[in-house]
Amino acid sequence: MEEKVKVANILLVEDNAADIALTKKAIEKSKIVNNLSITRDGEEAMDFLYKKGKYSDAKKPDLIILDLNLPKKDGREILEEVKKDEDLKKIPVVILTTSNAEKDILKTYNLYANCYITKPLDFDQFIAIVKQINDFWFSIVKLPRDE
Repeated sequence: MEEKVKVANILLVEDNAADIALTKKAIEKSKIVNNLSITRDGEEAMDFLYKKGKYSDAKKPDLIILDLNLPKKDGREILEEVKKDEDLKKIPVVILTTSNAEKDILKTYNLYANCYITKPLDFDQFIAIVKQINDFWFSIVKLPRDE
């Protein structure tokens, strides 16, 4: 009997077009079968997660890659809301941001971020990091099945 390939549902919450393009490219290189959904601000991200409006058919993500500095609602607010919600709190949230401020690192871990990564400025390093994120969360880590 053929084993069914699990499709990874990834939500990227990012407002920078260049970072979106780089992340897409890196995820493609990771060879993980995935559905990548992208939201460009905090309100849109929460609409996606709560399946509101144009996102009524959205699939619950297996992983959220979250920038901190977003329009409308910042990443810290999104993280706090996700981790307080019974239906969403088990979704791993990877912070991928330009900030390397200790206060941001501490705050996001206090809000139960699963990891914090500062975006490298080097193109190849950025690609490598996103690929490693995907490899780690979808090849190594055992995630809970959606009930």
